Amino acid sequence: MKRIVALVLCLCWWGWNGSPAAQPPPVHPNILFIMSDDHAAHAISAYGSRVNQTPHLDRLGREGVRLENCFAVNAICTPSRAAILTGKYSHINGVPVFNRFDGSQWTVAKALQAAGYHTGVIGKWHLQSDPTGFDYWNILVGQGLYFDPVFIEMGERKKHSGYATELITDFALEFLEQRPTDRPFFLMLHHKAPHRAWQPHPKYAHQFDAVDLPEPETFNDDYATRADAARAAIMRVSRDLTRNDLKLSPPPGLKGEALAAWRRGTDSELEVVTDGYTNRLTGAALKKWKYQRYLKDYLACIASVDESVGRVLDYLDQTGLVTNTIVIYTSDQGFFLGDHDWFDKRFMYEESIRMPFLIRYPPELPAGRVIEPMVLNVDFAPLFLDFAGVPVPAEVQGRSFRPLLSGLPPADWRRSWYYRYYHYPNEHGVEPHYGVRTERYKLIYFHRLEQWELFDLLTDPHELRNVYSDPQNARLVADLQAELTRLRQELGDRNQYADLK
Repeated sequence: MKRIVALVLCLCWWGWNGSPAAQPPPVHPNILFIMSDDHAAHAISAYGSRVNQTPHLDRLGREGVRLENCFAVNAICTPSRAAILTGKYSHINGVPVFNRFDGSQWTVAKALQAAGYHTGVIGKWHLQSDPTGFDYWNILVGQGLYFDPVFIEMGERKKHSGYATELITDFALEFLEQRPTDRPFFLMLHHKAPHRAWQPHPKYAHQFDAVDLPEPETFNDDYATRADAARAAIMRVSRDLTRNDLKLSPPPGLKGEALAAWRRGTDSELEVVTDGYTNRLTGAALKKWKYQRYLKDYLACIASVDESVGRVLDYLDQTGLVTNTIVIYTSDQGFFLGDHDWFDKRFMYEESIRMPFLIRYPPELPAGRVIEPMVLNVDFAPLFLDFAGVPVPAEVQGRSFRPLLSGLPPADWRRSWYYRYYHYPNEHGVEPHYGVRTERYKLIYFHRLEQWELFDLLTDPHELRNVYSDPQNARLVADLQAELTRLRQELGDRNQYADLK
């Protein structure tokens, strides 16, 4: 009998396949949250990119889980960062636009710090107030510079020589190397790249010179059925990229404000050198040239981010941290890569609101899983707390999606969600709007214009046909408007904010 019991215990320990049985995940795993700025999911090869390859990000997706439908509830940098920290919508956390984040409020960093985590944030912060809830912080000033940027380390400003992506990675690895090993860590590693004005490291600057990048299917969108907001937005590749964006050389002798004004200028006609010949480009030919120039710089910036992720993953392998560290890669929202003839974000259209989200955690998450249900950036904080075994405060509006990652979607998981954008008029002139997205439909209301848009994402995934006015959709419109009202009431958005400028 004793031999049988011993044999059973042995089999339980080693597993039936002859290898050690999987151990339960740590009670307090490390959490490494890597976020870039303006990195569109469709510029990651793990998401099927047609324009670039990202081998290190692909490795993260291959060894972990990929979210197909992760969205920002307000697709602009500062509000998204506030939503991630608080798990709350903009009208609750007080950051609907580029305004100051009130660091006295509850954040996930404070909760993890109180639970014994060694917390840090390194890189882009862009919330105007000093970070709170972090044992260590070293952040870029404002948007930060790509080359020789100034960082604020624990309140002290210091200029560093080098490239921002590499410096942020260096500082993050130093944080990991110097951390107290008797405590789990929570590190927010935030890259500036690939934010405008897309200045790549010299080693990647010419990576795409010999490549003719394919244009998006919607590159020549005429906005024919859309609300006036689409035509009015100041973010067209063909019209609104500046000379600074396109890296054009200024006339000799310009200085000061005259030089700055020249760099802000735009052109409807340009002389460019292609294949050794000088050509004067206008119209469609110039639009194509601008697209290639813009996107190649953007993708070259991403190449540095991808390299950075590889460095961090290698460090985790070399130090044995790989087995007890949750690694996440995301962006603060999506980005238009010439889609609809646009750059930037802000609109409630798919390319803008969709965030990449790759997560690896070997003790719990199976390699290669793809998750389809809809997840929001307000869900990130509850997820972190769930993994750390920390209760989620009742006022947090997001919800942990840990069950989704494990392949056990709750029966009551969301089937719709609410979006709101405030920042008007400002640089890009995108009209304020709010709306509801379900698994199939999207209803958008540009309330200043009193105009609606409705898209069937199943038959029109590129959102080219606004079918709001079709009589056959009257019942659908009524149902979606009712759902929009329900969500606004549930979330407490009673329009107490004006459309802030």
